[in-house]
Amino acid sequence: MAVQLDDAVDDTAPRTGKGGAPPTRRAGGRWGGRGAPRPPARPTPHPSARRAPYLLLLPALLATAVFLGWPMVRNLLLSFQNLNMKELIQHLTDWRGTGNYQEILGSEQFWRVTLRTLVFTAVNVVLIMLLGVLIGLLLARLGKKMRLTLSLALVLAWAMPVIAATTVFQWLFDSRYGVVNWLLDRAGWHAMAHYDWVGTQLSTFFVITVLIVWQSLPFVALNLYAATTTIPRELYEAARMDGAGTWKVFTSVTFPFLKPFFLATTFLEIIWVFKAFPQIFAINEGGPDRLTETLPIYAFTEGVGNLHFGMGAAISLLTIVVLLAMTAYYLRLTLKQEEEL
Repeated sequence: MAVQLDDAVDDTAPRTGKGGAPPTRRAGGRWGGRGAPRPPARPTPHPSARRAPYLLLLPALLATAVFLGWPMVRNLLLSFQNLNMKELIQHLTDWRGTGNYQEILGSEQFWRVTLRTLVFTAVNVVLIMLLGVLIGLLLARLGKKMRLTLSLALVLAWAMPVIAATTVFQWLFDSRYGVVNWLLDRAGWHAMAHYDWVGTQLSTFFVITVLIVWQSLPFVALNLYAATTTIPRELYEAARMDGAGTWKVFTSVTFPFLKPFFLATTFLEIIWVFKAFPQIFAINEGGPDRLTETLPIYAFTEGVGNLHFGMGAAISLLTIVVLLAMTAYYLRLTLKQEEEL
């Protein structure tokens, strides 16, 4: 009976290699161990299955080519033309070559507006990311009821249309009937009772910055809170046990874990602020004296306002070139981060 049990154990026991190691794969695709079965061969995908992803992408590519590619081509052609009201009415085509680009790049106004746009974008993005991160971390620490209340307030601010929000801010900062001036006057700042917020460059930019930051905070805050829920609680507990404070926990746990989120969100905010048009135009149309014009406002003013459509097309394409340069820098950072991982 004992002999039969030993034989049964020998038949059912898995075969191992030397030293009790599992069978290893030999050269030529064979697996070690006497009688060991070969792994199943991978099925060859059908040609139609290979084409399926491209067929699914085809409608989106066609829509992009029609609604984005063709207008870009038309805009590129316009940028090489001298198209004013005369040519537009008489249906004339006056090719100017690179004259529009030479005139723009040689203009001091263009470089002044470009520098203003970059500074304006940098200030807004820094404020948006800083305040958005703080509100997102606050959401992670609040109780359920307070978190729900704050989240609803953020969603309502985010859902408000841009023009509607801009109109509200115009009322708030109105020089005669604005709530802001009334509050400042009640607080003892009597000189601000009838202050014209859109009368100077800095005050106009202040109103626009408050508006854009207010509109952008919900996106950053809600996404950051959602991202923090994916961080394992054990990491925070380990950091607290090591004596880490709030700042140390953020720099050693939260920020490294959410670094891709910060990188992507910052890049999206740069694009959103850089091409901001309705807020700036609705507040004061780039005034006073065109001192708050950014590149999108500058392109619109030259193209539609001054009826230099070829010039406006060239400015818009140069704006796209600046955005593409930022995109290339972002992709470089992304690839570098993936290599580090």
